[in-house]
Amino acid sequence: MASQDITPVGRSSAKASLLYDPKVRGLVFQVLTVVVIAGLIYWIINNTITNLQRANLASGFGFLDGRSGFDISSSPYLAYSSDSTYIKALWVGILNTITVAFVGIITATIIGFVIGIGRLSHNWLIRKICTVYVEIFRNIPPLLVIFFWYLGVLSVLPQARQSIHLPFNTYLNNRGFFFPSPVFGEGAWLAGVGLIVGIVGALLVKRWARRRQMVTGQQFPVGLTALALIVGLPLLALLVKGFPLSFDYPVLGSFNLKGGAQIGPEFMSLYLALSFYTASFIAEIVRAGIRGVGKGQSEASHALGLRAGPTTRLVIVPQAMRIIIPPLTSQYLNLTKNSSLAVAIGYPDLVAVGGTILNQTGHSIEVVAIWMVVYLGISVLTSIFMNWFNARVALVER
Repeated sequence: MASQDITPVGRSSAKASLLYDPKVRGLVFQVLTVVVIAGLIYWIINNTITNLQRANLASGFGFLDGRSGFDISSSPYLAYSSDSTYIKALWVGILNTITVAFVGIITATIIGFVIGIGRLSHNWLIRKICTVYVEIFRNIPPLLVIFFWYLGVLSVLPQARQSIHLPFNTYLNNRGFFFPSPVFGEGAWLAGVGLIVGIVGALLVKRWARRRQMVTGQQFPVGLTALALIVGLPLLALLVKGFPLSFDYPVLGSFNLKGGAQIGPEFMSLYLALSFYTASFIAEIVRAGIRGVGKGQSEASHALGLRAGPTTRLVIVPQAMRIIIPPLTSQYLNLTKNSSLAVAIGYPDLVAVGGTILNQTGHSIEVVAIWMVVYLGISVLTSIFMNWFNARVALVER
């Protein structure tokens, strides 16, 4: 009788312990979460298809092969006309978005580092100027900064006939920035090969110089060597081929400039606005990263005879990069996504071109899906690169 009374109690306690097992509960909650999310996605897709059928709207991406019927003001990479397809128009918008994001990231990084280090300067005037810069741009919406450059700066420049003549046969007016465009002759491709070889050689020299310094303690002029390789090899290749390179210079006419290349005011205002706006946030990240390095590092470098400049460049900044890079990635992603504000000033980025296609075709879901996929892809690739770079500069613990 005693054994019969104990068995049911043991079984019930086993069931109770199974329900209170953290692993079992976690697995149950994960399964329920997956089921709920899958059901929600199915309901959204089914509801969307039903509404499209009820409204007699066509769906699918077949419309991308149709004739676009509209012009794009800026297409520096692809030969585009109104007879081109919608898919080609989207490619133009994607390339324009990548261009403004890429050059904006480079410029914002340079300005941000300069302003961030300037905020820690011992010079009172430099420190206050950098502080005012950060406080102004950080507290203004990016759209207002774009309007400031587009309406308050570039649009009030002189007209074409009164263009501002800058050095190297360049001109600036309210229609944009005009500069000489290169004209490559036969055999000029060898200069591109020389540039690639120069970049690879500079990277190899940098790696060799680092190993040499770790062994001997002696520094090697990596910067000058890299500059000589990157600039010298393409020039040498051009000289070997008889210098098959000329320039088409802009010429000031009665009403406009002819020849050369042009950067429109839409691109310039978007590029400058995103660069200066994002640089204010990068400056604070740089300042915080430098503050995160122990004060003893500076004292030790000064004790070894290093001055303030080499101390910042060789001791402080390399250590601060391990703190700076993770939040810096977020600012790069924000700059890329903020480029969609270009639609406010008519720059033909992905959103502006896609909006025109949406209005003409009515395929709103497909166009929005393309926007999401493209921006997600750019963001993921940026994150992968920055994570790789962060791993390169991270401290290796034994």
